[in-house]
This record gives sequence, structure tokens and C-alpha cells, in this order.
Amino acid sequence: MRKGKGRTSRIRRRKLCRSSEPRGVNESHKSEFIELRKWLKARKFQDSNLVPACFPGTGRGLMSQTSLQEGQMIISLPESCLLTTDTVIRSYLGAYITKWKPPPSPLLALCTFLVSEKHAGDRSLWKPYLEILPKAYTCPVCLEPEVVNLLPKSLKAKAEEQRAHVQEFFASSRDFFSSLQPLFVEAVDSIFSYSALLWAWCTVNTRAVYLRPRQRECLSAEPDTCALAPYLDLLNHSPRVQVKAAFNEETHSYEIRTTSRWRKHEEVFICYGPHDNQRLFLEYGFVSVHNPHACVYVSREILVKYLPSRDKQMDKKISILKDHGYIENLTFGWDGPSWRLLTALKLLCLEAEKFTCWKKVLLGEVISDTNEKTSLDIAQKICYYFMEETNAMLQKVSHMKDEKEALINQLTLVESLWTEELKILRASAKTLHSLQTAFT
Repeated sequence: MRKGKGRTSRIRRRKLCRSSEPRGVNESHKSEFIELRKWLKARKFQDSNLVPACFPGTGRGLMSQTSLQEGQMIISLPESCLLTTDTVIRSYLGAYITKWKPPPSPLLALCTFLVSEKHAGDRSLWKPYLEILPKAYTCPVCLEPEVVNLLPKSLKAKAEEQRAHVQEFFASSRDFFSSLQPLFVEAVDSIFSYSALLWAWCTVNTRAVYLRPRQRECLSAEPDTCALAPYLDLLNHSPRVQVKAAFNEETHSYEIRTTSRWRKHEEVFICYGPHDNQRLFLEYGFVSVHNPHACVYVSREILVKYLPSRDKQMDKKISILKDHGYIENLTFGWDGPSWRLLTALKLLCLEAEKFTCWKKVLLGEVISDTNEKTSLDIAQKICYYFMEETNAMLQKVSHMKDEKEALINQLTLVESLWTEELKILRASAKTLHSLQTAFT
């Protein structure tokens, strides 16, 4: 038997491999989690499968105390632990919400309650939960403008829309906040500041779970589907797992069952949905490494950047793509250019005498080897353009990290987004090279 090939060697290698995996550090002994567990227990929550821990790469999350099997319940949170609009309406805010016209939105009700309870400090019945919430968030709406300027163009535009939305949300809510003055000794303007409301908005936007839509006469007609779920919201996202999550009307609990197996002392994940990294950054303030759903978006301007400017049918081609929904969500992914992107390029590359075949292109038919090769060549040029742009942005971020130490955390997050996009583009470039060899 050759050295290192026996059973003992295999066992040793397996142990070495497992010991090299990043392990979480149990944090259940920390005072904030001791108080949270007492608070949850008083509200009839019982759980022995998961404990809070800090993990390399993902930060704070939940760790399995035992092996978890497929289909096993990993958490069941009683309705009494959920923070919903019902919670708010039953509170001291209820009378003010009921009489305010026009009716406040469900989101405003939740945000107002969070700000008010945080201001109450030790007097708040929700203090144990508030204590473990993030003090600040990293969604683009919270980033400094100079950092937002470093984002990919499509994400930057959405980030600016998000910021404008939250600012409008604050401005339109100030009269309602003023009506709450009888509840406070301090001026409400100092309590319900923009920064306070931004924190509450991000708390709901990044941490709420979905409930079946409800309708309250004292609230606006906007969907009332959000609930904050203490402890459960410590579960981090992974695009590679699947769970079954929903409110159980029979047990009156929000339940999560895993469709995966977990070993003892592993971090347990849930999946927020098949989101790409730009969506995760925008809505939740983080980037998922090796995210299978990650992609690089191609705008209309870049789509036609390398096409002949003398093409008299270009406007008509663009119009066809727009009418059939092929002008947006064109991407490069880990497997190369998306089918939608290649289809759009094939139509744009149609020669004048074959323009009448555009319907066949949209159906996926091959028009000619020339059309196929031309579209692949242009896809490669676009891919290389993005690679150059991404490398330039990474250098810019790196330089700013040296100059702006106060922004290091925000810049590192942006850097991780660009780094993932560069990996995708390199993978796409390899795929395109392989596809092009068929025409050489």
C-alpha cells in the first residue's frame, strides 16, 4: 500500500479538513442574548437547536447545537414574539394612529413604534430585542454620497431612488410625528429625526418576515405584510440553501423548516430569495460571495456601443427589443452571457437582407454562422469593456481606502461587490472564448 493512501490517512485528512473549516464562536453567554432568551421564554418561545454565534465572513448568526435533518423544524416563533402592526395598534400609539387622517401606512406605524421604543430605553418592553438590533446599516441609503458614486451605474441609480424615497417618507411623516407630542417630554423633532427614522426604515426593510396581507381600517391601503421576528432574524442568508418559512395559523407561530442537513456547530442559513448581489446590496446591505445568482447588467447604451453606427435599421431593432422586453435584464453570469443578452445581440447584428427574420431570432433559431459569430464577438468586446471598467473602479476604491479611513467599512463592501463582478466577467470571457472556437 502506498504511503498516505490507507484508511488511517483518509480519516486523518477528513479530520484536518473539518478542523480547517471556519467555526463560529458561541455568544449565548453575552448579557444581551441572556436577556433576549429570558424575554422570549416569557413569551412562550422554546428552542434548543440554535444558539447565537459569531462566524468569520458572515458575522453574527445562529449555530446548530445538534445535527439537523432535512425537513426538521429549526425555529418556531410564537405570535406573541412578533412585532406587527397589531402590536403597534394595541400600544400607546394606537389612539393616535386611529384618529390620524389620512391613515398612516403600515410601514410608518412600525417605524414610529421602533423609534419610540428605542427612545424609551430601559422603559421599553421591547428593550431585549432592540438591544441586539444593528446600531447602523450598510444599505446604499445609509452610505456616504462619495461611496455611492463608486457603485455600478444601475445600482447607483437605484440607490439614489431609494434615498429620495426615504427622504420623502420622512418629510411626509413629520406632521404625524408632531401629533405624538403629548406622549413625550422632549420635542418630537429631536426624537423622530431623519437619522432615527432611517434606522427604523432599514430595520424593517432588512429584517422583516412576510405575513399574509391584512387590512386595518386605521391604516392605509398599502400591503400590511411585514413582521419583525426577534431571534429568528439572526439567521443569515445563503443562496445555496432552501427553507420552508411561513406563519402557521394552527400553532399561531412563524415556523421555519430546513430542506438541508446541518452538522453540529455549523452556521444555519435561510435564503431571502434568488437575488443577485446588486439586489442584496440595495435591500440588505451585504454581498454574497460566489452567489450563483450574481450577474453583471448590460445597459442599453453599452449594448449598442460596439455596433455599427451606420446601421439604418438600428432604431427599428431597438424598438423591437423594447416591445418584446429584451432591452432590460441583459446580463453576464457565471456561465457566460445570458440567453437574453445573446438574443438581443443577434437581433441587433442582423444584416439588412435578413432583417425580416427577426421573429425567428427571438424564438431562438439560428439565422447564420455569420450572425452567430458577430454577436459573440460583440459580446466579448462588451465583456472586456466591463472588465477594464471594473479593474479601474477597484483601483479607485483601493486608493480611497488609503485616504478615507473613516469610510473603510463602506468602501470594503463596495470593493467586495466589484470583486465579485470581476470574477463573473472573467468566467464569462472564458465561456465566450470557448463558444468562438466553434467558428474558427
